[in-house]
Amino acid sequence: MPSDVIESRPQTGRIAFVVKWAASMIQILGYTATAVGWTPWNLYLFLIGVLGWFAVGVLWNDRAIMLIHIVAFGAMVTGMATG
Repeated sequence: MPSDVIESRPQTGRIAFVVKWAASMIQILGYTATAVGWTPWNLYLFLIGVLGWFAVGVLWNDRAIMLIHIVAFGAMVTGMATG
């Protein structure tokens, strides 16, 4: 992320930092839950992590991050609804 964005909006930078690390840790918990067979908890963790990363994309105004995570969210919700 360009340093001028963080400097112009320091609060947004701090929020994005916290959200991206929280979302990453939650997704790691989702991988762990998958490995040990904790279904459906693994899916719930993944959904929270994906939404967190989507929020980071919004904070950074990064459409690529927003796109990949909204598609992942849609695919997961569709899979949960039809599975």
